[in-house]
Amino acid sequence: MRKFLLITLMLFVPCFAAEINAVSQPVTMPQNIMFADCTKIFTVNKEKLFYLTLASLSANRFLIDEVQTSNGYVIFTVNKNRYLATIAGVDSSNSILKITPCNNVYNFPPGILINTFKYIDLNLNSDIKG
Repeated sequence: MRKFLLITLMLFVPCFAAEINAVSQPVTMPQNIMFADCTKIFTVNKEKLFYLTLASLSANRFLIDEVQTSNGYVIFTVNKNRYLATIAGVDSSNSILKITPCNNVYNFPPGILINTFKYIDLNLNSDIKG
């Protein structure tokens, strides 16, 4: 009986250790990001894109440090790195979002850009209620 218990224990303990290591690893590893990948044009006006950007950063659980509505930028923190999200109007129905690291080191997880842009794309047609 002891032998069976010992063998069973030896079989399952490495499985739990592997799960713990997998959870502690980041979802996406930092990569060199092209500057062109940091910008995206959306078919909404500047004000709506600003609010969608704030909602996206909040939904992704990024820490928002500073919001400047008159200039259209947001400074936020992810994994102790600060990023600048700048919103500018292209014309009356299009606007551009640019997300860049504040330290100008473009080696960061691409999920920051992908998740932010994806959230905005999914919620473009939603109503903004104030």
